[in-house]
Amino acid sequence: MELFTEGDPIADTKAPAGPVEKRWETRRFEAKLVNPANRRKMTVIVVGTGLAGGSAAATLAEQGYHVKSYCYQDSPRRAHSIAAQGGINAAKNYRNDGDSVHRLFYDTVKGGDFRSRESNVHRLAEVSVNIIDQCVAQGVPFAREYGGLLDTRSFGGAQVQRTFYARGQTGQQLLLGAYQALERQIGLGNVEMNARHEMLELVLVDGKARGIVVRDLVTGEISTEMADAVVLASGGYGNVFYLSTNAKGCNVTATWRAHRKGAYFANPCYTQIHPTCIPVSGDHQSKLTLMSESLRNDGRVWVPKTKGDDRSPKDIPEDERDYYLERIYPSFGNLVPRDIASRAAKNVCDEGRGVGPTKLGVYLDFADAIGRLGRKAIEAKYGNLFEMYERITGEDPYEVPMRIYPAVHYTMGGLWVDYDLQSNIPGLFVIGEANFSDHGANRLGASALMQGLADGYFVLPTTIANYLASGPLEKVDASHPAAVEARTDVEDRVQRLLAVDGDRTVDSFHRELGQIMWEHCGMERSEAGLRKAIDEIRALREQFWQRVKVSGTGEELNQSLEKAGRVADFFELAELMCIDALHREESCGGHFRAEHQTPDGEAQRDDDRFAYVAAWEFTADGEPSVLHKEDLKFEYVHPTQRSYK
Repeated sequence: MELFTEGDPIADTKAPAGPVEKRWETRRFEAKLVNPANRRKMTVIVVGTGLAGGSAAATLAEQGYHVKSYCYQDSPRRAHSIAAQGGINAAKNYRNDGDSVHRLFYDTVKGGDFRSRESNVHRLAEVSVNIIDQCVAQGVPFAREYGGLLDTRSFGGAQVQRTFYARGQTGQQLLLGAYQALERQIGLGNVEMNARHEMLELVLVDGKARGIVVRDLVTGEISTEMADAVVLASGGYGNVFYLSTNAKGCNVTATWRAHRKGAYFANPCYTQIHPTCIPVSGDHQSKLTLMSESLRNDGRVWVPKTKGDDRSPKDIPEDERDYYLERIYPSFGNLVPRDIASRAAKNVCDEGRGVGPTKLGVYLDFADAIGRLGRKAIEAKYGNLFEMYERITGEDPYEVPMRIYPAVHYTMGGLWVDYDLQSNIPGLFVIGEANFSDHGANRLGASALMQGLADGYFVLPTTIANYLASGPLEKVDASHPAAVEARTDVEDRVQRLLAVDGDRTVDSFHRELGQIMWEHCGMERSEAGLRKAIDEIRALREQFWQRVKVSGTGEELNQSLEKAGRVADFFELAELMCIDALHREESCGGHFRAEHQTPDGEAQRDDDRFAYVAAWEFTADGEPSVLHKEDLKFEYVHPTQRSYK
């Protein structure tokens, strides 16, 4: 059966021509404005309250728009951005070590393995400088040097220190900064906050995004909310793998519902595998715990040189250890990008040199750093991370090396957007991890927080005004036929899930789906494996709709129902991810195809055939997906074989 057909090519028509360093300035000037009196008459819906959604809602409200904000958590400050640990990049060059906006731009395009847009990435690098000033003004407690200046540290994929941090709590502190700005606007009545509400459908009126259908997760009430524009800031979809570093509630439903309404889904197979995660301890686990990449500043990664060496790490002398990242990649050492470090860890474990009970682990050793700097200095830098590791594993990382192994972390794919962060559906804007735009095939560490705040504070407020200025839009409410139809679809779907009344839990299906995805669409993929995965996903999805057990009703707090709806969407996404991975016959960033590698085992890109964004159009169930290609042009950072040696 045909898996996909090729449709018309697409292009980003919003990015101005001219020198890349002038494009954002040009776009800001060319964008239409909405005067303050008219802003008060306009309503914008923002779905998600993480760094992207929280900063966007606060900024739009500050500008005078009426904002309706929605999150499924019990508080906006429980968004998953709070879990980010290591830091946020910015081209401030405080270290005077050669950093610049252009170098951050270069590192990000290269780190993404030449599958991101130059225009978007350069804008991100430009705006990064303003983000730090904004957050310091909000009181974010960034780490400081002895003299009081902001401190920075290194992250993978860069040879300069540009990562600002707050110990291992950077995401939490940045989110609290955005949260207080959001709460101020809630207090002023400019933001209508709706916690414990989940978006289940997008409402289109005359082809434009005009609202959403939400379910109150406490009462089960389904309602339709209308606006002049809709912003999705709902995060990534890493939980399709079941085991990931994501919070258990993270899901794809908001963006997938938009995809089913016509929004293109771009590069869905581009998944980031984080190399620094606490290894799986058994089948009982429901999620994984991340150890910040910042630990690779001072921790050295190694395994025994000999297969099957079961000695305690303290009993293995230096000359019998393989510091493999330092050996293979001497220029970057332990600070190679995440995809490189993850693949290298998998390789040494596949050779039989893994450590720990499952042999799926490598050591992250701080003995040298503690000897050089002293324990107190390491405690000051990483104390909360060390404490977290000890609480989870029962091992003291000051005394014995940490054990780490790669795990699913971030997703570079997402809804397709143009330079204005608008999807192919007019009025639907997508920001943060929910879109695909900035990271290509592999996100460099400390860039997620940078993109979320750049989109929310600085980019979206300018570009959404350009769209709203083309109005006024027709006033519509929940009685509009399109809104009624969308709500009916949601109600029917809820009843369909409840009516199955089968004999298997939602979690059992989700876990099995995750195992298929990790095995065949995880760190390493092959044509045979991906074809097998597609068949298995389709069979399991059919079983799901015949055997899933959702207890309770829809008119109450029902977490089984919530999870069932999310897993149903994960099934459809998983199939598209495998189709996307199958069609892309190259190894690129986090997407490693066993058939496409260099003689020394590195990823082998095929720029002649695959230097494009794969934007997928949803088709009716059972019909082949439609692939639209957006060609990528590199004028400033020319594609070369990525080397960190």
